[in-house]
Amino acid sequence: MTGPRVVLVGPPGAGKSTVGQVLAARLGVAYRDTDADIEQATGMPIRDIFVEHGEPYFRRLEREAVAAAVAEHPGVLAVGGGAIMDEGSRALLRGRKVAFLDVGLAEAARRVGLNRDRPLLLGNVRAQLKQLMDARRAWYEEVATVTVLTDGRTPEEVADEVIKTLELDRS
Repeated sequence: MTGPRVVLVGPPGAGKSTVGQVLAARLGVAYRDTDADIEQATGMPIRDIFVEHGEPYFRRLEREAVAAAVAEHPGVLAVGGGAIMDEGSRALLRGRKVAFLDVGLAEAARRVGLNRDRPLLLGNVRAQLKQLMDARRAWYEEVATVTVLTDGRTPEEVADEVIKTLELDRS
């Protein structure tokens, strides 16, 4: 199967971007993030896309970014936390090596803090995170080959567990 060696999914604050970069370095492959792809393609931060065009527009861009990355990228791919809400995106991830980076609510809230770059977490961050995590958990689990808890662990420890559990060969 062509496409990414491994895909990382999970809620905001799980460590997808940080772990993804460590994992890519350990595997000797490139790292790609669909949120960064969207920002580069539009020339706008995601928070501005939400404000100016709305969530449905962003989700369409996200669906296209996931499809392009799965088709083109041979390295480590991190997808936005909400990408798995789309059935088409979930279908593209099924059967691939997908690591669900799980995180507890307290740890996710600590990591995200009052990050204004996350438009769905404005206001009561902890309550918004809980709602997102509860709503999406079944979808993360549906596409995941493995689940790796990131609480209290370094990005290096998480990356090593992903490599071990998915039996990925280091380059």
